[in-house]
Amino acid sequence: MSPISPSDLSALHKLLIACGDYASQQSQQSFQVFEKGVDDYVTTVDQLLDQKLLAGMQALFPADGIVTEENRATAEQFQQGDGQGGREGDRPLWFVDPIDGTDDFIQGGDHYAVMVGRVVAGLPQAGWVYAPVKQRLVWGGPGWGLFEQTNGGHSTPLIPKQPPFDPERGWAMVIGDKDERRFGAAIAQRFPRVEFLSLGSFGLKVLAVITGQAGIYIYLNGRVKLWDTTGPLALAQAAGLVCCDLAGRPIRFTEPDVAPQTLIHQQPIVVGWPSYVEALLSPLSQIAAAIGLPREGG
Repeated sequence: MSPISPSDLSALHKLLIACGDYASQQSQQSFQVFEKGVDDYVTTVDQLLDQKLLAGMQALFPADGIVTEENRATAEQFQQGDGQGGREGDRPLWFVDPIDGTDDFIQGGDHYAVMVGRVVAGLPQAGWVYAPVKQRLVWGGPGWGLFEQTNGGHSTPLIPKQPPFDPERGWAMVIGDKDERRFGAAIAQRFPRVEFLSLGSFGLKVLAVITGQAGIYIYLNGRVKLWDTTGPLALAQAAGLVCCDLAGRPIRFTEPDVAPQTLIHQQPIVVGWPSYVEALLSPLSQIAAAIGLPREGG
């Protein structure tokens, strides 16, 4: 069952699609790029869409908390609570990423997305990922289901596809560029038949697992934040995927597993089909322990 009304759902879809299509148009134009931190960039397009999404979602959901990536003041709702639910209670919190995969967007690539996710009582309830280059919107959540819409057409159920897992044959793992540079050689030595798949957006990486392009996604880099994860992990859970850390613990969306000042996850993140996670979690944990996980922000 949808966690929001049909009219709000329709309005939210129009907002996400309008923002994503604007980003796609602007990708061919000139825009400014600023460095927020080490290997962390933002563009004037991110900033404009952040404002549009914040205003639009505040109008749609005035009783909810809205936290956006580029407006740090909004994060105070998570950091301090608000007496009406905040981070610890039942008041819904939305996490908004105006462009997930900014590096890919800057480089003129295709693998970026507009994303929102809804957390209630510390659990991801629903998520939306819009990939403007393919004009594909995916949404859903646990107890709701998965749906997709392409090129503005009718919505249809999205059927998850589990790829077969045979370590003696070729199989695919989604992994980011930084993690591949740090851990890829050791993983390939342990599993010579592995193929690495990398896409810019965290959300698109998770969708690659949901749709069977790969069986598992690992994120060990120690930088991912709530607006990156909330929507995609809600979709992953709706698909029946396992979302856990290297010790097999569920991914948490509250302190101490999220740093309150930065909203960075303190847990490494594994998203995969159960058979893949069962077979790979222990060796991946051993590899990570041998090499060492990056420190926060490193």
